[in-house]
Amino acid sequence: MLKIQDLHAYYGKSHVLHGVNFGVNPGEIVALLGRNGSGRSTTAKAIMGLVDAEGDIHWKGQNILKRKAYEIAHLGIGYVPESRDVFPNLTVEQNLMLGQKSGKKGGRWSFDDMYAMFPRLKEREHTEAGVLSGGEQQMLTLCRTLMGDPDLIIIDEPTEGLAPKIVELVGQYLKALKDKGISVLLIEQKLTIAMHISDRVLVMGHGSIVFDGTPDSLRADSNTRKEWLEV
Repeated sequence: MLKIQDLHAYYGKSHVLHGVNFGVNPGEIVALLGRNGSGRSTTAKAIMGLVDAEGDIHWKGQNILKRKAYEIAHLGIGYVPESRDVFPNLTVEQNLMLGQKSGKKGGRWSFDDMYAMFPRLKEREHTEAGVLSGGEQQMLTLCRTLMGDPDLIIIDEPTEGLAPKIVELVGQYLKALKDKGISVLLIEQKLTIAMHISDRVLVMGHGSIVFDGTPDSLRADSNTRKEWLEV
């Protein structure tokens, strides 16, 4: 479904990604792990056409490198940035409406699905997004992205700053995506949730993939964890 080969990315003259290679299969949850500065968020932005990049990013057989972000989104890749980026002066309901893909009927997700998943959003549906708590904004951004009915969703640090109960809810939410046939590329610092819900884990270090395997194989690989993950 998604296949990345020899991906390099740059911020100006700074070379951040150094030949990244990996793939995400249909209905698979893949966790992208690594310390801050390892290149995880840059990888997500490169896939979405938000940074200068070179290499091959194939989505359903076509190379999407150099495409505009909105074009990539229309091809079926959703992106939830770490910054959340809600529309602060619009209500929860209006934010969700903006997430709907123009002209697309009968998607996998509805307003009722979003509100059933996160009842707090239903309670706040007529509230401006700018006054929501950080956790509520995270819920809203996740749901707004889903309203576009993507086949792959890239989620950058979805549990950052959230209370433990909300973190658990987000984990359940991500597994629900898999049940609906949606692939997930999860960028996450919390190893517990990443290892629990993922089919496969990738570890990044210095802008390249240094480990690709199952959660169990990473648990058994103390050298990789010590060198690239543990503080």
